[in-house]
Amino acid sequence: MKTDYVLWQDDPLDSATRTAWMGGKAAALARLQDAELPIPAWCVLTPSAFDDSLTPAVCDALARMMGTDAESSDDALRLILATFDPSETVRTTLNDALTRLCPNGEPVAVRSSAVDEDGSGHSFAGQLDSFLWVAPADVPARVADVWRSGFSDRIQAYRRERNLPPVPRPPAVLIQRMVNADAAGVAFSADPVTGRRSVAVVAAVYGLGTALVSGDVDADTWKVGNDGAVLERAIATKTLRHVAAPGSGEGVQAETIPDALADVPVLTDAEAAVAAAIARKAQAWAGRPQDIEWARENGNLYLLQSRPITTLATLVDPEGVLNVWDNSNIAESYNGVTTPLTFTFARNAYEHVYRAFCRLLTVPAHRIAGEDLVFRNLLGLIRGRVYYNLPNWYRLLALLPGYAVNRTFMEQMMGVKEGLPEEIVGKPVAPTAAARRRDMLDLSRSVVSLFRQHRGLPKQIDDFYRRLNTALAPSVEDLARMRPDELAAHYHDLEKQLLTRWDAPLVNDFFAMIFHGLLRRLSEKWLPAELASVHNDLVSGEGGIISAEPAQRVQKMAEMVNASVHKDEMIPALRDLPASAARRVVKQLAPQLDAALNDYLAKFGDRCLEELKLESATLHDDPLPLLRAVANTAAQPPRPPRPTGLDTDPRLRAERAVDAVLRTKPLQRAVYSRILANARRHVRDRENLRFERTRVFGRVRRIFLELGRRFHALDLLDDPRDVFHLEVQEILGFVEGTATATNLRGLADLRKADFDRFRALPTPADRCETRGTVSVGNDFTGKSAADDAVGEDG
Repeated sequence: MKTDYVLWQDDPLDSATRTAWMGGKAAALARLQDAELPIPAWCVLTPSAFDDSLTPAVCDALARMMGTDAESSDDALRLILATFDPSETVRTTLNDALTRLCPNGEPVAVRSSAVDEDGSGHSFAGQLDSFLWVAPADVPARVADVWRSGFSDRIQAYRRERNLPPVPRPPAVLIQRMVNADAAGVAFSADPVTGRRSVAVVAAVYGLGTALVSGDVDADTWKVGNDGAVLERAIATKTLRHVAAPGSGEGVQAETIPDALADVPVLTDAEAAVAAAIARKAQAWAGRPQDIEWARENGNLYLLQSRPITTLATLVDPEGVLNVWDNSNIAESYNGVTTPLTFTFARNAYEHVYRAFCRLLTVPAHRIAGEDLVFRNLLGLIRGRVYYNLPNWYRLLALLPGYAVNRTFMEQMMGVKEGLPEEIVGKPVAPTAAARRRDMLDLSRSVVSLFRQHRGLPKQIDDFYRRLNTALAPSVEDLARMRPDELAAHYHDLEKQLLTRWDAPLVNDFFAMIFHGLLRRLSEKWLPAELASVHNDLVSGEGGIISAEPAQRVQKMAEMVNASVHKDEMIPALRDLPASAARRVVKQLAPQLDAALNDYLAKFGDRCLEELKLESATLHDDPLPLLRAVANTAAQPPRPPRPTGLDTDPRLRAERAVDAVLRTKPLQRAVYSRILANARRHVRDRENLRFERTRVFGRVRRIFLELGRRFHALDLLDDPRDVFHLEVQEILGFVEGTATATNLRGLADLRKADFDRFRALPTPADRCETRGTVSVGNDFTGKSAADDAVGEDG
């Protein structure tokens, strides 16, 4: 017959075996014993003692209960367990263990140690019965009581709420020598209310700790820093304490505290620091913040039990690093929830572009290299949405020449609506004369470099177009024929030729901003108040902008429809049929229109709403919006010729108004005209280069979609578009042999579930603060979640 029901605190067991046979509470004590913490002697009665105490009839009854409803199951459990006791074999083994544990008949504590108790996910603390000051002769009866408590109504309800099995494993039973405590309490290695990880909280009462657990008395409390210094103390007026009463049902009784002790601290500050140190040592050993119970006997503090603090997973650390996130500008490009592929691609692109921007402004290479983390973390992802990491943008600006003497202007240039807290940027300090001279010298070098860049920009743009056309030379049909390794190589070539050399668009955007800003400033300074915003009209209507071409092409295709003898067949087809059916009708009835549609898709097929989000469907994926636009335009009545002239052209009116003001001021007129010409040129080039950005993003989208099709064909993904739920390096690494995880389907499923959860959660504020670990405790509601915690902490 099986008799190995007892495990001892020093038995050499691995962690999994300890937890399986001792339960969470006792396994935690065993680990703490390994750390040489002061723990009273103990042993554990394993769940197999319960199993071997079951009669065949009881086993059959428990098996039948598994298929019954919750209420019937609970009633049946109470009937089965009402008279249940340890078997004779178990009693004999238990008595032998007690002789070893309590050679002089010392009283013990009998506590539950459920197999699924005291973890970070499920805590049965306070729900299972415990008994103190139990005489050895009464231990078998108390063991039966602990077993029964594992099947109580409240435990059953708790398990149902958390979808745990309806009939649980019986708890292991922890039997521990009692400490005849004159003081006892709890200690938290981190503050469970405010979340401060650097502050331990110690609570103490006179007598036994049951007075604190039951809430019968108020406790003295101390807050202790990492260095052992007491930060705060609150001494309660104590009127009673619990003392041992071995003959009573619960083993304790209350007695009145002498008036002389009522307002005397239970512990000295030094003892409170010792209790905090024990909690922290338990935390170091367990690897997570701990909630311990302790007791004092003869001036020595003993650790009675330790469990994780389960509330910290939802609490921000108010002492963590403050960060500020803002999406007021970037949300225009990346609106709403964005997939992992888009985010990792965008993050990589921002890093490359702004490194190049700093080189453009002659920031020394060693300073750029020294801010590697800044460049790699300009963007963040909050609940699936793209945000600027504002402190890193400030650190980026601080690299630029002139920042020390013109910080406010640079903040305005970046579009910051609200400054960062002093905790992040520090208090404004006037730069020293030497610092100003160095900054002005750096700024002068940058200005000289910018003049050179401006002179060479036309050639730089031409070179960029040549490089871009070469990089995008492979056709869509070529991509469909490429192997996965060839697709990965094509992406790397794009990265090398374009993404890391985005020089012409970057330089031109910079000058468009500069000249448009100068034009605005001169308009405000030299022109009357009613013309202060005339600069916007002056740069409108510029010819040669490719963004006007799609509408012009749609108009021409609509005219082709109206000129066709099959007009009455084609308009309904384009307006009402699915895309594939409509294209078949057009190909049959109007080959020239079909060719025009193909030309349009070849040039503008990568255009779509939210075109910087790689997951967005383009006209290549679904040409229906184009077909509908042609049909709707063709169905409209003919438009009268567009009037021209001063009355209808805002640009012409603006030119005339400015000329009237500056006609008698030749120098101002010459300067204004030169600035205007540059603003128009750079705004035009900016729009055209942004179209080329659309082409590049379209090519990146098609590369990864092709890879998604390959992975789907190999049964690695459920759908080709699941590739958007993988990160750039996960996809390329899978192809190139550097992936740390190769279960692509599992990764995609995990991300899809995560991003569905993000969509269901409240949308974060446009600007929000976080502290410490961004994904722990922060609520992203527009202020730091730590604000309230700090307020509570005083």
